[in-house]
Parts: sequence; C-alpha cells; structure tokens
Amino acid sequence: MTDAVPLIRKTEHTGLTVSSIDEALKFWVGALGFTLDYRKTLGGGPVMENIVGVPGADLSNAMVVTTDGYRIELLEYSAPDDRRTLVQRPCDVGSAHVTFTVEDMDEVLARSGLVGWKPQGEPQRLPSGAVVVYVRGPDGHTVEFMQPPAPMGAEVEAAQ
Repeated sequence: MTDAVPLIRKTEHTGLTVSSIDEALKFWVGALGFTLDYRKTLGGGPVMENIVGVPGADLSNAMVVTTDGYRIELLEYSAPDDRRTLVQRPCDVGSAHVTFTVEDMDEVLARSGLVGWKPQGEPQRLPSGAVVVYVRGPDGHTVEFMQPPAPMGAEVEAAQ
C-alpha cells in the first residue's frame, strides 16, 4: 500500500499509566523539568469505559509538556480493583519507550536517580558520537536518554 493517503495529522501525546500521579510528577516535572499543563479527575462511567476498553474504569490524569511542546499524559486509575503493574523488558513484545535528547547525561541521570529511575546499563557512546542509555522507572516505564555528539571543536574548547 504505497499510495495510501495519510490519515494522521500530528502527534497529540503519549499516555503512560502510573501508580501515582504525585510520584510520577516528581520525575517528569521535578527531575526532567517538564511543565505541568493540567491535572484533573476524569472519573468513570460508560463513556470512559468505552474510551479505554476497561469495565469499571475510573481515573485521573495530568498532562506534562517539554520545552518543545511534546506532551506526556500521566493516567492514574482508581478502579477497577484488579489492575496490576506490568514489568516488561525492552525485548518483550508490546514494550515501548520514549526517547528524549538531553544536554547533560550525567545531570539527567543524577536527577532521575533521586526519584527512583535507574539506568539499565552504562551509557554507551555510539559510532555517531551520541551517548545513549535506557532508564526504568518505579512503575516499569522505559525512557531512553540521548545526548548528541559535541559539535566539532567543542572538545578542544572545553579542554582549554
């Protein structure tokens, strides 16, 4: 299907289900510096159940925004009672991650660590010069941090 008409206008947001919006905001706003756009109770009922496909769903949300406008929706369900925490590895089908470009890998890892997000390995320098690492949060979400290579000559200036 190479001649399909594009149906998507733009990326709206990425939604993440969390155990506690309060705790999640410590990472997204406190550690990463996103802006809290809003926070509200969505509630439950037939409309919400049909949107999310979960009978008995009752939830709240918060929207956080990066400096360039990328939006992450944090969803906290108070019902149904049988909800659970999934712990997936990056290789497990259905696993997903979001990648953010960072200015200072050491600083973002230090701040993330203060609120319970742990690197999954040592940051690695790619052949392009970029440095990348996955971090995992207390709720099992994976985020990739990528620090672009320094501009040509920046290493020389920094050493002087």
